[in-house]
Amino acid sequence: MKALVLEAFNSPYQLKEVERPRAAKGQVLVNIKASGVNPLDLKIVAGEAAHAKAKLPGILGIDMAGIVEEVGEGVTKFKKGDEVYGMTGGINGVQGSLAEFAAVDADLLALKPKNLSMHDAAAIPLIFITAWEGLVDRAIVSAGKSVLIHGGAGGVGHIAVQIAQAKGATVFATVNPTQFDLIKSYGATPIDYKNSTPEDYLQKYTGGEGFDIILDTVGGATLDASFKAAKQYTGHVLSILGWGTHSLAPLSFRGASYSGVFTLYPLISGKGRAHHGEILTAATALIEQGLVIPLVDSSPFTLENVASAYDLMKQGKAQGKVVIDVA
Repeated sequence: MKALVLEAFNSPYQLKEVERPRAAKGQVLVNIKASGVNPLDLKIVAGEAAHAKAKLPGILGIDMAGIVEEVGEGVTKFKKGDEVYGMTGGINGVQGSLAEFAAVDADLLALKPKNLSMHDAAAIPLIFITAWEGLVDRAIVSAGKSVLIHGGAGGVGHIAVQIAQAKGATVFATVNPTQFDLIKSYGATPIDYKNSTPEDYLQKYTGGEGFDIILDTVGGATLDASFKAAKQYTGHVLSILGWGTHSLAPLSFRGASYSGVFTLYPLISGKGRAHHGEILTAATALIEQGLVIPLVDSSPFTLENVASAYDLMKQGKAQGKVVIDVA
């Protein structure tokens, strides 16, 4: 099969012919049609993502969508010909999706939404799983809750806004003013983070009481500001980038709580993988109901010009998630 192989960090991918894998016990062999690109992929290539435990030479690519080609021993929930998607590899030495085929743990997969193309489905797994683990698994988002999403037009952010809306919450999102219409189309309220302070929007939208749930997708000073905007006693702050040094005093004085989200853990540890498949099954249901719509960049990329896809992301010019068409 054809595959992109990264021989060393900070070097170009090499398009090579490599041996096609076979489905082992608990696995399915997937004929990959599309591979989603995440900011983490760029960091791995640059050698800046030690937490992903990438092992080189290797085949990267975390997200994928494709067709089941072969079913391994013990797998009963998929059959040959099923259209599936998942966050299945590209870290910790597990083969990724920048290849024509991959043998993947069946627990990590779900049936692809019928109303999405392979291209668009490949954009979903990591960002949806991340948003769901924060809002649903940890914060238990529900009707009547006030939810603030920092970075609401980003990959995780725009999915988080829609999940919270689907759960009946009242949703706010900090974005650039140019993205107001996008947030309003989801039924949420946009907040201009450039021209309003946390004190401003805390007072305007909560009467100074604070938000029930805050999901930070930005990190740094934005996480610090989130600690000051949580509701007294019951507020819950979540972050996907809580890797820096932060003072917990503002959160403690509010009697509120904090949770970190580390989506890669099941792939790295092997623990909890079935839950990722369960989350994507929930994603399929919401997407087929029209309650979640992924924002996907329309630029066409293939294995041959993957460098151009990465450049588009580095320049900040992508209009949504970037996807590589493998087929």
